[in-house]
Amino acid sequence: MLITFKCRAAPDVVMLENLAQYLVGIVGKRLGERGVIMHDELPEAITKLESAISSDKQERAEHDGHFHEGEDGHEHHEIPIGLAQRAFPFLDMLRAAQKEDADIMWGV
Repeated sequence: MLITFKCRAAPDVVMLENLAQYLVGIVGKRLGERGVIMHDELPEAITKLESAISSDKQERAEHDGHFHEGEDGHEHHEIPIGLAQRAFPFLDMLRAAQKEDADIMWGV
């Protein structure tokens, strides 16, 4: 199922429900049928998401050292997309909403 986040400060952001649930959970909300991130909640939400992205990047950097690219006997491993890439449109919306004191809604 697709979830569409709406905000007057940014274009709609559409994502799969499992990713939406994960990202909304990071910022301290629950993904219900309808929901809102109020403009006064945005600074904390942005901080939480940026922190999660930073942690993910650090873990990925540590893990990337375990790939044996080009070594004999080891197959090529495709590095999965990280949280930074998956979360960028949502984070961009959070930042735009904060600049304009706008709320972010879904399920409307």
